[in-house]
Amino acid sequence: MARKELGPHALEVSRAVARMIDGVPRAVVGCSGGPDSLALALGARWAARRTGTTLIAVVVDHQLQEGSAQVAAEAAETVTERGIEARVVTVDIPGGRDGQSFECGPEAAARTARRAALSQVAGADPVLLGHTLDDQAETVLLGLARGSGTASLAGIRPRAGRFWHPLLGVRRATTRAACREWGVTPWQDPQNADPAFLRSRVRRETMPMLERGLGPGIAEALARTASLLQGDEEILDAITGDWLESQGADTGHLPLQPLAAAPTGLSRRVVKAWLAGAGVDASFAHVESVRGLCRSEGGRGVDLPGARVERRGRQLVLVVAAPTR
Repeated sequence: MARKELGPHALEVSRAVARMIDGVPRAVVGCSGGPDSLALALGARWAARRTGTTLIAVVVDHQLQEGSAQVAAEAAETVTERGIEARVVTVDIPGGRDGQSFECGPEAAARTARRAALSQVAGADPVLLGHTLDDQAETVLLGLARGSGTASLAGIRPRAGRFWHPLLGVRRATTRAACREWGVTPWQDPQNADPAFLRSRVRRETMPMLERGLGPGIAEALARTASLLQGDEEILDAITGDWLESQGADTGHLPLQPLAAAPTGLSRRVVKAWLAGAGVDASFAHVESVRGLCRSEGGRGVDLPGARVERRGRQLVLVVAAPTR
């Protein structure tokens, strides 16, 4: 019996996955049951047959919506029927459906819990996620709106540690068409149409408005911006690392005079990287306050989330607060 040929959209998805997992012995696929992740899982199965990769699909049930257990079970059943081993992992998120206890918003809390669950199953193996070119464009646009720097505008990296994104060059319309070609019905997350979520508004209102006003190709242009900035980020990160090493900086100490003499752009990156190396997530305002310590009128110290930077002689000293129990 002849093997059924893939449709053009399913083939595009599958080839994108194959390029990324070639030579990878085992990979985990994050699958919510939505069109992007479902297309990713089915494309990964096609690719794995050619690359010899062992796959396991993981469906994370966040328990944030009514009926989430059923949605997760159906997603797992869909990929299992297509020959992919699937597992449902249920996570508990502080705040639950009421969202009252979220410290960083429900989207961020769910993302953190989801990635922790996927990482636990994957171990040392990569985790494939279904972010598309459209997700990349939205990420860049949100970064622009927030006044972010190049690190944020570089968007989603194809390989961000263990999390890999094979579909960053594939449009969302393609993953939906691929699901139709495969004969599967993806789950439609109601939150994607909920205007309470900023990304949902960008997806449904802002991007179409830009397409109408500026013409087609906006998503591709924004995604191309991310790709260009990713290359720049690699160079700038290397320069920053070389500076820190050459000046003898360590986790708790940063030389004051060389920092004061560095160009503004470099000094900002140095402070940001120095703080990040100690696990301190500093905002632009925090970084500028720390840089202000280079001036005599800048004060003697700056309080940061979970830490404090003090000016002591010719050095900046970072004191990280002990974790509370």
